[in-house]
Amino acid sequence: MKLGAFSISLSVQDLKKSKAFYETLGFEVFAGSLEQNYLIMKQDTSLIGLFQGMFNENLLTFNPGWDTNAQPLPDFDDVRDIQQRLKEHDIPLEREVDPTTSGPGSIVLKDPDGNIILLDQHR
Repeated sequence: MKLGAFSISLSVQDLKKSKAFYETLGFEVFAGSLEQNYLIMKQDTSLIGLFQGMFNENLLTFNPGWDTNAQPLPDFDDVRDIQQRLKEHDIPLEREVDPTTSGPGSIVLKDPDGNIILLDQHR
């Protein structure tokens, strides 16, 4: 499966403090804003999403159709196709995308240890 760009999405208490911390580690703001309560921070090909007040747990995030620069990939597996393959392997989904739609969509699942995985397709 082609899952696209990978990032960790962190639920943070203080977005400004987290921004400063990750800047010290060499990350730069790539997307989002303090006013929107989220920032995507980037260092080389590493991506960290910082989200204040949007969800309670940290997430492993994949973006089908995007590379690490949020640029469209010419060849990718649509989130609906990924969903179908997961179902064929009896992997339970926490949230599904309507298989009759196209374009943006997301699914949520958990790994065997309860870690939340978000597959979030933006195109």
